[in-house]
Amino acid sequence: MNVSATESNVERMCAKLDLVMYLYPWVQMVLFSELAPLGPLVGTAQALPGPVEDAFRAAAVRHGIWLLPGSLFERQGDRVFNTAPVIAPDGTVVARHRKMFPFLPYEEGVTAGEEFTLFDVPDVGRFGLSICYDMWFPETTRTLVARGAEVILHPSLTSTIDREVELSIAVASAAVNQCFFFDINGLSAGGTGRSIIVGPAGDVLHQAGGAPEIIPIEIDLARVRRSREVGLRGLGQPLKSFRDHRAEFTVYRDRSESAYLDSLGPLVKPHRGSRAGLSPGASDGDGGDGGLRGFSAARPDLAADGTEGTQALPGMGAEIPAGTPAPDVGSEGKGGLLHKLGLR
Repeated sequence: MNVSATESNVERMCAKLDLVMYLYPWVQMVLFSELAPLGPLVGTAQALPGPVEDAFRAAAVRHGIWLLPGSLFERQGDRVFNTAPVIAPDGTVVARHRKMFPFLPYEEGVTAGEEFTLFDVPDVGRFGLSICYDMWFPETTRTLVARGAEVILHPSLTSTIDREVELSIAVASAAVNQCFFFDINGLSAGGTGRSIIVGPAGDVLHQAGGAPEIIPIEIDLARVRRSREVGLRGLGQPLKSFRDHRAEFTVYRDRSESAYLDSLGPLVKPHRGSRAGLSPGASDGDGGDGGLRGFSAARPDLAADGTEGTQALPGMGAEIPAGTPAPDVGSEGKGGLLHKLGLR
């Protein structure tokens, strides 16, 4: 649904929930997107339990459903967490997941959670909960699954150009963990939509577009159990292979192996003039010829007097040694030459 950053979305969420249950009375669980209730501004943080959570508890009781109303910023002392409540049909808050990987350096002022969150639905199965950037770290999903999760519920708020990448991560997470994966992304201030639901064989059950949608879908957890018993599509059995492997992933417990990671520098926003990955000798924004800063290439040419020499392309700081045959630019001009050199 569309999420506002400047006013509460709680009343509209409850109205949307009423509509869902009117249209699809067989639904037993409803999941909203990350930060849907109050929007993406840290200044909305409040203590939990609190009035927002109470409103959703009442809604869950009214409809007799499991309700995950996305997440909201939770204030605890001088710390703020991005927290997703899990509400049972009787209104009990059975769990609260604190996002383990805030989207740093952009999700500033948010403290990382440290606990993995699972809950059981009686006579159905075990569910794991993660939030948005958590899934970029496969250890989170693998830990939930190793503890028995058959379904991963994953509210997101992605409004950036990496949504396509996240769709791939969702598919891969479902496949390598042989589980259902629900990645629900909001709209407007809540994201760009394109929610996705993936089955335990990596099969996309539904992918939404960029408009508001209600996604009523039934899943059969027997698919998860069968896949884990006989293999994904009758083939690989990654969870059993993970269980039976003999290697130890020492990078997770031995900080002495982090020398390379430590060399990457601090986790901060890039700024204008950042030189990451470029030649340290290149200049920054000092005017000049307008060439691509930090890019090195040149074209060979003949000196004006007919002797062999070199001539650098404007804005590019390296040359090809004398003696290299000159390409025929012809009627294509510099653009044609760049094409011939593979620079397009």
